[in-house]
Amino acid sequence: MNKQSTIERRKARRVSVLNILLMGVVLQACTQTEQPVQPEKATAVEWPSIESIPGQAFLDQCQESFGQVASQFSALEAKKKFRNTSELLKDINEMDMVIDRAISKASLYANVHPETLVRSAAEICEQKFVALLSEIGLSRPLYNHLKNIDVSKLNALDKRYVEHMLRDFRRSGVDKDGLTRNRIKALNEEINLIGQTFDKNIRDDVRQIAIDSADELKGLPEDYIAAHKPGADGKIIITTTYPDYVPVMQYAHSEKLRRDLYKVFRQRGYPQNEKVLQELVAKRHELAGLLGYSNTAEYVTDVMMIESPENAQDFIDRVADIAAPVAEAEYQVLLDRLRKLDPQATKVTDWQKTYLEELIKQEKYEVDSRELRQYFSYKNVRQGIFDLTQTMFGIEIKPWQTEVWHDSVEAYEIWDSDRIIGRFFMDMHPREGKYNHAAAFSIQDGVKGVQLPISALVCNFPGGDGGSGLMEHSDVETFLHEFGHLLHGIFGGNQKWLGFSGIKTEWDFVEAPSQMLQEWVWDAETLATFARNDQGEVIPPSLVEKMVAGRDFGRGLWARHQLFYAALSLNVYNRDPSALNLGQLSAALQNKYSPFDYVDDTYFYTSFGHLNGYSAIYYTYMWSLVIAADMFSEFEQEGLRNPDVAQRYRKTVLEPGGSRDAADLVKDFLGREYNFEAFAEDLNRGASQQ
Repeated sequence: MNKQSTIERRKARRVSVLNILLMGVVLQACTQTEQPVQPEKATAVEWPSIESIPGQAFLDQCQESFGQVASQFSALEAKKKFRNTSELLKDINEMDMVIDRAISKASLYANVHPETLVRSAAEICEQKFVALLSEIGLSRPLYNHLKNIDVSKLNALDKRYVEHMLRDFRRSGVDKDGLTRNRIKALNEEINLIGQTFDKNIRDDVRQIAIDSADELKGLPEDYIAAHKPGADGKIIITTTYPDYVPVMQYAHSEKLRRDLYKVFRQRGYPQNEKVLQELVAKRHELAGLLGYSNTAEYVTDVMMIESPENAQDFIDRVADIAAPVAEAEYQVLLDRLRKLDPQATKVTDWQKTYLEELIKQEKYEVDSRELRQYFSYKNVRQGIFDLTQTMFGIEIKPWQTEVWHDSVEAYEIWDSDRIIGRFFMDMHPREGKYNHAAAFSIQDGVKGVQLPISALVCNFPGGDGGSGLMEHSDVETFLHEFGHLLHGIFGGNQKWLGFSGIKTEWDFVEAPSQMLQEWVWDAETLATFARNDQGEVIPPSLVEKMVAGRDFGRGLWARHQLFYAALSLNVYNRDPSALNLGQLSAALQNKYSPFDYVDDTYFYTSFGHLNGYSAIYYTYMWSLVIAADMFSEFEQEGLRNPDVAQRYRKTVLEPGGSRDAADLVKDFLGREYNFEAFAEDLNRGASQQ
């Protein structure tokens, strides 16, 4: 269970006519008015120029795709009658593919391209397409074409496709008058711009602290210290990037260093994002209210597995109750250990928890994460993850010779026997201006017999600057988790309709397959295939055994702290924002759900990117984890490296994409409904060791 990377991870959700409303930037709503007004056309737009050859080239390419979609859309609206249903659905699917390629590439480049003006061009591209997507989602002629289809004559897949499109058109406010639809369109564009600003403020706000001496780095690994030499002024700079931040919080003996770095880390995006987030929440609330929902949370959960914000809150509280006894026992262990360092201590702070957990694991379980690091060089980990997934799923990963956006980016193809089934890029190391968390971005969703799925894995691991590239075990877990999203997108990317391709399943199921796959980094047999130090020595089985024993400690604490994030996400969006005080709400929820109290002069919500991308539904990580634990129990019973189980899982859960409800996919794999039992057992396993 990854205790670092799951905190802030964005999944780039792609757009189609079918799932326009699933994008965080396109939460739409409407209301009735008396005056019929023709909505403004997004196609009548002006395109700026970019003072950069590659930036302008990107924008020109985007404009060409925009024009193609606009033409396809106009033709669909103008057509009085289609020869048959297949012709209509085929035309929509072809338009979807152009939209998907354009906006997916724009989303990726806005986050990873090394040139600032190309990133700006990509953001402009996204803005233009959001306006066009809003217009498509509010198109009465297109809606009427779909509404006139006799779904009783369709096969199950095509019927589902049409019914989902009709549902989403209605949720967009397509049946409202022109004045209302104009307001919807304007709000969608505003929400997109505000969301881009929120994300950019986080991406660009890399903070740092300066320390006077390497003595303050005591406890940190030698390679970390070697990579942080004093500058000309004698100061050592530590930044808030993850390769800098995580080791300090885990290993640094200096209480002051950990506290100071923690505070600047939790100040990222402040103060600028305070106002930006308030505005984002207010615009989304207006949309939800216009559509007839009480709030954004009610709107967005309406099409999730969880169905309502009340159910989401009940789920959060249920898991909090399950985790509470374990978390309380673990917290007391942390406090007892802290009192050996400070006899006067009365509580454990948020900047102390990771360091204390590391000490306890070293002392009680004889697990030293610094010792583990020597076995996880980036190159070995990458090959190990390739080998594992090739063995499990019967695929072959081969280099792909193609253009990349940065010299450090690698490209690969995935083959199944003699058939290529997908391609992907890997952009794995930090650099200035790059998205600074971990995510799987779709570049092109697959359509059966037409186009292959293409994805990009974007992470920020050591190893890209000529350094040792030694990774924390939690980094390895993050790598496999994100690679799981990539595989899900490719395995599920062979659909008839692009709207069902890849990971276009219910949003609160999306994390489950990756959360299950990350369990393999705790398997001794798996680790033995790639975990080697620079002398070629394989990680000792005894060390893995200790690592697994130590893993269970902290599960309850982690779950409770995650529930703070889930509760914050839900409660920011489940009320009238006019009386919303983000600072007070964040502090109150942290104090309620997390064992670690709010720290003064920190502003977590201004750098919590999910408040844009996921809005109210960060609960999905924990919800998915319950399902993941249940699915993993099947592998535990049949064998973690059992290819028959892996193939059955691939066929029943991953390959269908969004063509069936997630609950049905899980039931097909398990042979029953999913339940809480495996998840509760995982949490309680740590309690038995206290």
